[in-house]
Amino acid sequence: MFHYLGETKFIFAVTIIVLIIIWFRKHDYRLTVFVIFSVGAGYGLYQLLKRVIERPRPEIVDQFSTFSFPSGHAVHGLLYLLTIAYLINRTVIITKNASIIVWISAIILTLLIGLSRITEGRHFASDVLAGWMLGYSWFVLCLWWYKRGNRERNK
Repeated sequence: MFHYLGETKFIFAVTIIVLIIIWFRKHDYRLTVFVIFSVGAGYGLYQLLKRVIERPRPEIVDQFSTFSFPSGHAVHGLLYLLTIAYLINRTVIITKNASIIVWISAIILTLLIGLSRITEGRHFASDVLAGWMLGYSWFVLCLWWYKRGNRERNK
């Protein structure tokens, strides 16, 4: 089940819904760009790395023909879940307990998506760990860009 939460089609569908909600409720251009950079450019980044590194997948029956490193489910799953958690905390959540629940839920789902790739034999553990590190690094960089721009606008 967690495999499907990390599928590119699902992630892009959720991202488009999130972008529509942001646009109609907030009209926040920078927040829209933040989501596009975090999820969309993060997708391009891990695809580029897959093509540069070209690590083969584990050998199992009916294995995919694409490359293994880094795990796209790990990268993309982390990016869209943390981005949504940030958006919910920024625009909806009022209490600290609710905020903690949202972040913990995003982290648990991220872990389960990545672990499902290892248990299915689609990736080596190092592919998933690298995917999480790449995704988290990219998310932090995008968040830094977004917050920096907001500080400059508020001066």
